[in-house]
Amino acid sequence: MKLIIAIIKPHKLDDVRDAIGALDISGMTVTEVRGYGRQRGHTEIYRGAEYEISYVPKLKLEIAVPQSKVDLTMDAIREAATEGKIGDGKIFVLDLEAAVRVRTGEVGENAL
Repeated sequence: MKLIIAIIKPHKLDDVRDAIGALDISGMTVTEVRGYGRQRGHTEIYRGAEYEISYVPKLKLEIAVPQSKVDLTMDAIREAATEGKIGDGKIFVLDLEAAVRVRTGEVGENAL
């Protein structure tokens, strides 16, 4: 099993959720986060004054998947989240050693 962590633009959430749902992946955790990458933030003009935004609002998605769906899930996220611009996001894949469904006690891939 793997844990996929994706950092995406907030307005791309519905597109990513639809793409993940098409792969029959049943769960995803979404957290509002702020951060920066290569762009190091940006500047905005509000009521004639220029402000530097050091931390850009993003969404962090956490998706537990079986090994067999990792590549499909990564491709689906990338295709749904991309705009071809700086700040589109990142995808990370981590080993997931164990999973337990609290309600039933199922373990491993059955718990996903």
